[in-house]
Amino acid sequence: MHYFERLKVKDALMSTVGQEDVIILGWVRTKRVSKNIAFIEVNDGSTLSNLQLVMEPDNFPVLDEINTGTSIKVVGDLVSSQGGKQAWEVVVKKLEVVGDCPTDYPLQKKRHSMEFLREIAHLRPRTNTYGVLNRFRSKLAYAVHQFYQERGFYYIHTPIITASDCEGAGEMFRITTFDLDKVPMIDGHVDFSQDFFGQETSLTVSGQLEAELLATAIGDVYTFSPTFRAENSNTSRHVAEFWMIEPEMAFCDLEENMKVIEAFLKYLCQYALDNCQEEMEFFNKWVDQSHTRIQTMENIVKSEFGIVSYTEAIKILEKADRKFDFSVEWGIDLQSEHERYLTEDHFKRPMMVIDYPKDIKAFYMRMNEDGKTVRAVDVLVPQVGEIVGGSQREERLDVLIERMKELNMTTEEIEWYLDIRRWGSVPHSGFGMGFERMLMYMSGISNIRDVIPFPRTPGNAKF
Repeated sequence: MHYFERLKVKDALMSTVGQEDVIILGWVRTKRVSKNIAFIEVNDGSTLSNLQLVMEPDNFPVLDEINTGTSIKVVGDLVSSQGGKQAWEVVVKKLEVVGDCPTDYPLQKKRHSMEFLREIAHLRPRTNTYGVLNRFRSKLAYAVHQFYQERGFYYIHTPIITASDCEGAGEMFRITTFDLDKVPMIDGHVDFSQDFFGQETSLTVSGQLEAELLATAIGDVYTFSPTFRAENSNTSRHVAEFWMIEPEMAFCDLEENMKVIEAFLKYLCQYALDNCQEEMEFFNKWVDQSHTRIQTMENIVKSEFGIVSYTEAIKILEKADRKFDFSVEWGIDLQSEHERYLTEDHFKRPMMVIDYPKDIKAFYMRMNEDGKTVRAVDVLVPQVGEIVGGSQREERLDVLIERMKELNMTTEEIEWYLDIRRWGSVPHSGFGMGFERMLMYMSGISNIRDVIPFPRTPGNAKF
């Protein structure tokens, strides 16, 4: 169904018949003019390939005003191409400039480094790589919703502004309407009772706690929304604003949770293979230096995910025939090098590591009978390491309160969360997947700043 009078470049290139008097709107990528014929390649962002426009230059003096980046409107006939590079081209009847573009336009016809393009993030979507990435991001976001909707999950909206720190790490962006030159104080501390919400609030690091509320009311739910971490980390894997996919399921234990995780990962990979061929071929050829990106997705789909306990994983790492940068002993938080050794070298397939020490996991994870470990799971995949983290949640009120006391957490601010356990408590589980981390894995892009249109990092909130 078409709502617009124009013909998109993607549809023109996929046409099965010629058409007269089509309207093309887009931006000029290249222009070649000789004495008797002129060629313009135009793109409207709908596909990687450009559409070739053909005209006699004497009939179109406006050609002199057209440069790379100029936006144009064309009326012409879509015909079989005389050249071998494309199936269709447009013989131009009318040509007009919609928006001028001077010759100092930064994106000329040459390859630009990722570092340079990050400096002009407002223009980089116009390049081939970022055009592909943004279309891929859109398709995969649709696939996320499709997976859960097909399985009877409800899409919920959890708050961006929160008074609770789900992860307990304290790396949160504070929200205030105070005049920072006149902050009200009481007994030497900021008096947040006078702030907009009457208490201290921040941007959320996770929608999980609120998702648990809704899961224990309407069943299986998921949230897919932006989250924020005030972590002063300038690495290729960290940004301050990113998108999280967080399902939460009532009457669900860890084993069922792990089945959903495996099905979800395989679904996304298969969706990309089936519905994003242009993007996957681009990543395979131009991004992944080993040219195995498509094969990597195929391997995930056909792999049987393994399961290993954290304790057993530590024993394997201690016996490994290599020296790690980070030492290995029971109780450590596994580093990327440990995770990749397990999934790439030892097991040679995706792995789920379960039953982590309680001291390195969040307060809400269900305590095992040993009193030392919790029902947590991290999913490890080759080339990346951890890509999903989840757990069975602690549904026993007394155990949860004891755990919070152990961590010196007060219960006052999250009594609402404890109420789930007071009235009709049920086993429930969930997990979180960083959308950008998954996009990095699927595309082969090595820096998270390049899979989100406008990255927010320490010292940088431009655009």
